[in-house]
Amino acid sequence: MQKLGFEDARYYYPSGTEKPYSYQSSAVINNTASTSRYYEEDQPYVEISLDIHDNYVSVYGLESPDHTGAGSLLRQGPSGRRSNSGLKHIASSVSTKLKRVASSVSSSSSARKPPRPPLAKFRRSKSRAEQALKGLKFITKTDGVAGWPGVEKRFHEITENSYGLLHRSRFGECIGINSKDFALALFDALRRRENVNLDSINKKQLQEFWKQITDQDFDSRLRLFFAMVDRDADGKLNEEEVKEIISLSASANDLENIRRQADEYAALIMETLDPYHYGYIMIDNLEVLLLQAPMEEIRDGETKILSKMLSHNLRISQSRNLGERVYRGVKYIVLDNWKRVWIMALWTGVMAGLFTWKFIQYKNRSAYQVMGVCVCAAKGAAETLKLNMALVLLPVCRNTITWLRTRTMLGAVVPFDDSLNFHKVIAIGISIGVLIHATSHLACDFPRLIAANEEAYEPMVKYFGVQTKRYMDFVQSVEGVTGIAMVILMTIAFTLATPWFRRNKLKLPGPLKKITGFNAFWYSHHLFVIVYSLLVVHGYYVYLIKEWSKKTTWMYLMVPVVLYLSERLIRAFRSGIEAVSILKVAVLPGNVLSLQMSRPSNFRYKSGQYMYLNCSEVSSLEWHPFSITSAPGDEYLSVHIRVLGDWTKQLRQLFSEVCKPRLPDENTQNRADPRLLNNIPNFPRILIDGPYGAPAQDYKNFEVVLLVGLGIGATPMISIVKDIINNIKGNGDIEEGRNSNRRQSPIRNMATPPLSPARRSETFRTKRAYFYWVTREQGSFDWFKNVMDEVALTDRNKVIELHNYCTSVYEEGDARSALITMLQSLNHAKHGVDVVSGTRVMSHFAKPNWRSVYKKVAVKHPKTKVGVFYCGAAGLVKELRHLALDFSHNTSTKFCFHKENF
Repeated sequence: MQKLGFEDARYYYPSGTEKPYSYQSSAVINNTASTSRYYEEDQPYVEISLDIHDNYVSVYGLESPDHTGAGSLLRQGPSGRRSNSGLKHIASSVSTKLKRVASSVSSSSSARKPPRPPLAKFRRSKSRAEQALKGLKFITKTDGVAGWPGVEKRFHEITENSYGLLHRSRFGECIGINSKDFALALFDALRRRENVNLDSINKKQLQEFWKQITDQDFDSRLRLFFAMVDRDADGKLNEEEVKEIISLSASANDLENIRRQADEYAALIMETLDPYHYGYIMIDNLEVLLLQAPMEEIRDGETKILSKMLSHNLRISQSRNLGERVYRGVKYIVLDNWKRVWIMALWTGVMAGLFTWKFIQYKNRSAYQVMGVCVCAAKGAAETLKLNMALVLLPVCRNTITWLRTRTMLGAVVPFDDSLNFHKVIAIGISIGVLIHATSHLACDFPRLIAANEEAYEPMVKYFGVQTKRYMDFVQSVEGVTGIAMVILMTIAFTLATPWFRRNKLKLPGPLKKITGFNAFWYSHHLFVIVYSLLVVHGYYVYLIKEWSKKTTWMYLMVPVVLYLSERLIRAFRSGIEAVSILKVAVLPGNVLSLQMSRPSNFRYKSGQYMYLNCSEVSSLEWHPFSITSAPGDEYLSVHIRVLGDWTKQLRQLFSEVCKPRLPDENTQNRADPRLLNNIPNFPRILIDGPYGAPAQDYKNFEVVLLVGLGIGATPMISIVKDIINNIKGNGDIEEGRNSNRRQSPIRNMATPPLSPARRSETFRTKRAYFYWVTREQGSFDWFKNVMDEVALTDRNKVIELHNYCTSVYEEGDARSALITMLQSLNHAKHGVDVVSGTRVMSHFAKPNWRSVYKKVAVKHPKTKVGVFYCGAAGLVKELRHLALDFSHNTSTKFCFHKENF
């Protein structure tokens, strides 16, 4: 220890803190000088800790021998501190001797360990830093002014039976932090700062805690965050503390993979921020790392101007003229939905025409004199029922729809994407027709026939025979029995087809729950085989018609029924010709089963299409649709099946049992490996039927596409991404399974299907693709990890822009995700791998700002037609469609929205 005396020295310490976050030195200066100039009584000497560098010396802290003098001074408030002039005088008086201390000990200090280089000052005025300074918030959706009343209310509710004391375990619940471990760590940090020794706090203490949590000053938030990590309050973070906060942040964000690798990531942070192996890092390092976290790239001047102009155009001025607003609204609806409009107008017109025709026809017949307007309504509704029962089959003729949308130009005027919606609309029309027809007969026509006098009934004898006075005679007739049976069967089928029953959204008792779900929907829909048989019989024994040529029910049904039956026969024949072989099975995180199958020689498809799968060991009758995740240029077929219902659960269990020795790791990637075919187990027999058309298959009609996948809805988009990558590799020669240089498959010597001259003339128009994949679970990224990495390595021209969003991670700027953001930046810079997704593609946190996404595409591609393709839950459809219309009407970029729900 080196002791130096200063005649004019006084207590010199850094303002604001007792132990500043810098590096402790090996030199101690003992001050034994007189203090009569500033104090009336002498004080004992003070030990001054210095941080000695090559070219400067900084004061670390002070300590008096009795541990009271300097320490008490350092803890004094503003009234106990010396004036700035006094401090300057003291600093100047000791400056010379401090330099001598530095020169005398710097050589020995540097010999023991290399000095820590000074941190570069980060300019907070820069745009990236300004953005970062808004982060590190503990409460991201509530500020201190508006949020305290809600916290106060919850405090009173929680502490009602605890005498006004809030226990540590319920702190997170009170302030609105869901992560319990993170809330406990935050409570402990605040408790240490406020010198609270108990595990419970009162309302006043909670309010002080809340003020610190919601402090808008970045430096204050940084110190609080550092205090959370610095459990022993020594101003330093060692590797164990870094590991602990990584585990805490990972748990708060449901990132199990990061939590398991906390040791590795803690070592990475220490290696980066502590290159000289001091064994700790300081708050300075943490600040620089936070401020240098990757932000969205800074746009150039031209892009900023375009963005401002676009924002101005999007501010639509509302006209005060009501008529103008209505006209503009109707105009946009017609322009955006003209295909649907003319189809619905045609269908409605035909229904109205048929009803009116039959109504007028029976109004001029003798039956009108007995049954009145009821018979006219019944016969008019019956005529619409005949046509609707025929039309309802057409949207489910999948082969025909696929052929029409792929091989003809009808897709330009017919909305084939809405075939299922049209099927539902027709079903509603059938329900209305049945209601009118059945009610008119049962509640009006039959009672009038019974009540009619003999003279009035005379014209009805040739149709109904001798007049009866029993109501049940009508009900028990062939017409009555077949009609009532059809109503019952259709009611069952329609009810179980509603989303509440088909998706098990209703909370029903156990026995009733077993007769709902997709299986109930599937089997109940096959009741229509009986319904159509009864309909033919009912039409043959129809009331008031005797001539067979006027019994037109069979005429309406003949063509659609034959077409539908032919489709079912073709599907059964096609799927049974060549059963596929299972090449690879993987049980992936998130309850997803990946199947990789051999590709039949005649199976040609487009990216975005889907096919049906059947497994006889689960159910020989059930066929379930799944999007094809392989690309047309691949030598195999692959699907990714999310386990949701009974059928998928049984399928997963079946494959898991067969493959148990071969599937030790749930993260096994779905790559076909023909080398494993020699000792492959006896997989269940899988039949496929398809491919069938889907909205996403039209992506090649657009030069720019915006692909959005929600969870497992990414499956058709993955096929498109792979197809674009294959096109990049093959210079546009890959499409529908063709590649001039494509090698033969090692599986069954499968060769590429021959290419017709018409197919050779097709061009690959897509030049730019934006893929946004939003999922909640971190493990979901393992489903298509190989595809993401392939895009990152292959797409050198940046044709495809990938954006992965993990919604379980709190939004960027939240303190709970701050360390994840820092870790993500460090790991990607060193290893090129994202810590969240495990791919080469950097992940984003929370949900995307879809308006910003559309705006970005519109700015980059003015005067361009952009195809927007979405697959996922129905909840996001409304927002995406609205934004597509909004930007199409108010910018030069036209967004064409297509959706596929599951």
